[in-house]
Amino acid sequence: MSRSSKKGPYIDAKLLKKVVNQTGSDPIKTYVRKSQISPEFVGKTFSVYNGKKFINVFVTEDMVGHRLGEFSPTRTFKGHGRVVKRVIEKT
Repeated sequence: MSRSSKKGPYIDAKLLKKVVNQTGSDPIKTYVRKSQISPEFVGKTFSVYNGKKFINVFVTEDMVGHRLGEFSPTRTFKGHGRVVKRVIEKT
């Protein structure tokens, strides 16, 4: 279920304040994965926490409207079951 249109998008107030007051090119560290990307974020680099480490995310125009957490995966895909060498030799 999406957020009500009368409320508008959820953008964390502290994060928006950091973006507006940012000087320099250091990435902005944040734990707020649920915040939506607004047009003010374009061209900025964020370090988004994924539960283990911070992942750098450079925001482009295509990302506006998505959430920061979508670009910082929390799980690593190791692949589906591996075919063991001895199984291949039997066939």
